[in-house]
Amino acid sequence: MKLTDTHCHLNFRTYQDDLPEVITRAQDVGVQRILVPAIDINSCPEVLQIADNNEIIFAAVGVHPNSALTWQKDSAEKLKKFVSHSKVVAIGEIGLDYYRDRAPKDVQREILRNQLEIAHTAELPVILHVRNKSEDDRSCIKDLLNILEDWLAGSELIRTEERSIPGVIHSFSGNIQESIHAIELGFYIGVTGAVTFKKAEVMRAVVNQTPEDRLLIETDGPYITPHPYRGKRNEPAHVRYIVDKIGAEIGLTPDKVAVQTSSNAASLFGWE
Repeated sequence: MKLTDTHCHLNFRTYQDDLPEVITRAQDVGVQRILVPAIDINSCPEVLQIADNNEIIFAAVGVHPNSALTWQKDSAEKLKKFVSHSKVVAIGEIGLDYYRDRAPKDVQREILRNQLEIAHTAELPVILHVRNKSEDDRSCIKDLLNILEDWLAGSELIRTEERSIPGVIHSFSGNIQESIHAIELGFYIGVTGAVTFKKAEVMRAVVNQTPEDRLLIETDGPYITPHPYRGKRNEPAHVRYIVDKIGAEIGLTPDKVAVQTSSNAASLFGWE
């Protein structure tokens, strides 16, 4: 099975004692590509080192909204230097988070816009984080989609048969209407182990209505571990459970889901 994990934080401490074994287990089940995103400027060298040391691993660089207060006057210039690295395939993890609320919303939005412009200049896709305050308060994803609309309206992004920009809304937790809006803007929908949870009816409905060529799979490790390992540390080898569940939902074999989502990831991130 040809699998891809498009989002896993392998630079986190939880993997420091057994990272080689984690990577080996992933390869043993057919994982051929893993994308490791940074969450702030300091973690950018960490993800690049992991990518440099492992052929199947690639990196994204960026400042997470929960790290927005770490943004300094020189952060944009530092980020621009990282994008020239051969293993950097995206700007991320960036976005908005009104749930944790660790930075003022206006600061989050400003930093997001700054990084979207860096992505545009570098011709790199973006990996977007979005988390609403609650099920009833949808202002976070609304603000994100509005910012993306403005960005796309003012940008001439390259889209070819070989490369699809602008990016992915990772660990998607929105509803069907929000997913349709994101797809219409050209974004992929990132599906995590949450799709295997009993109460994830909305996520499964989103998967059912998302075109096959707009789905990506990810662990978001060490978080959101799929059934049957829920409650334990997540790792790239577990993407096979996400593939199984998606296949059952949309009526495809796991092999076909794996091939399609791996092809989608290659199209977005430009790796072979």
